[in-house]
Amino acid sequence: MTAVVEVRFKGNRKEYFSWPAPEPHPLALHDAVIVEVERGEDLGRVSALGELAEKKCTRCGNCALGGDGRPAVTHRVLRRASADDVRRAEELRHDEDDVRKKVRERVTHHGLEMKPSDAEWQWDRRKLTVYFTAEHRVDFRALVRDLAAMFRTRIDLRQIGARDEARRLDGVGRCGRQYCSAGWLPELLPVGLSLAKDQHLSLNPSQISGPCGRLLCCLRFEHEFYVESRKRFPKEGKVLRTRAGLEKVLAVDIFRDRVTLRAEDGSTRVAELADLKADVEQAGALLVTAESAPPVAAPPASVAPATPAPAGEGPERPRRRRRRGRGGPGAGA
Repeated sequence: MTAVVEVRFKGNRKEYFSWPAPEPHPLALHDAVIVEVERGEDLGRVSALGELAEKKCTRCGNCALGGDGRPAVTHRVLRRASADDVRRAEELRHDEDDVRKKVRERVTHHGLEMKPSDAEWQWDRRKLTVYFTAEHRVDFRALVRDLAAMFRTRIDLRQIGARDEARRLDGVGRCGRQYCSAGWLPELLPVGLSLAKDQHLSLNPSQISGPCGRLLCCLRFEHEFYVESRKRFPKEGKVLRTRAGLEKVLAVDIFRDRVTLRAEDGSTRVAELADLKADVEQAGALLVTAESAPPVAAPPASVAPATPAPAGEGPERPRRRRRRGRGGPGAGA
């Protein structure tokens, strides 16, 4: 039975291969193996095996699925790497720093607006891959010919984004830990500013941006936690009826389960979420009890007798203005 194996290379680059003989000689995690690539052979280390590797390969979607629903991996693991193979790969890693410096010199010579960030030799030295970042499209055909004549091998120039560059170079983030993209994050998903708004974070770019200059990757995979946690709290700005009266929700603390309230007189207080819910339920029960009580009958209002008007006096009538005729011919003397 052919097994699927995930193999990682330099810069957190990973690919999937088939291992035709898993039973007699099973592979283990972090084993160095020689794999079959498009043009020759390359060396990497095993990072996933068995069902986990199959699930990750299926989710990758770079290859089609077979008739049994399993990923149809085209390349295979040739053999385990020997000590000489590993030593040869380490020598290539040390040589890549000088390669990157030479590539930068040639880029400056050609006057190209691009920044070479990393270089990677294939284990058999049949291909050299140069990763670079650029703001716009770059015509590097002359550069490729120059590098091919210099290193006597096939040159592959690949443009990557700022996030991919940080993932390849690795480093320590502002939290003091390894970059999520380089450490454990399986794929780089888009991160928008709306995620920071939902988490009520500062929209200052210097506060929510990573070393790559883009929004922090943690905003993406932590977003679901913030959304689900806030469902347990009343919304900010909502007015609640408690035993102290009407209070407005100013802020919520999802990590300490606390709610900040402001009363009608302007005073503020911080209440535990559990205590606040019990307080609101008790205040609601008291309100329902007061509303269900029978209303108290009010005494009938006394009606004062009407005072009769004096004799000879009646309601005042509006005076009518007498209209006089105009004098003229035939008028009486």
